[in-house]
Amino acid sequence: MATIINAATANGSSAPVDWTGGTGTFWAWGNFGGATVALEASPDGTNWIGVGPAVSFTQNGVGGFSLGPCRLRATVSGATATTSVSASA
Repeated sequence: MATIINAATANGSSAPVDWTGGTGTFWAWGNFGGATVALEASPDGTNWIGVGPAVSFTQNGVGGFSLGPCRLRATVSGATATTSVSASA
């Protein structure tokens, strides 16, 4: 398991990480302050697609996913002055 974002305080996406394929677990935690943290996947590093509601959180959460080889990133949206969230996969 690798931390994808660490104490993010603003809207934006993490640096992409390579996923070799298979099942995984996405964790998100911290002070959401109204923000959403979602897992996104890309087949080419340019086109990003939300993995689904099981890995999109507005509060501390954990969800499973199963993907072929791709790139992964976490995206924060709706951040406020109190947002400080982390995520790992």
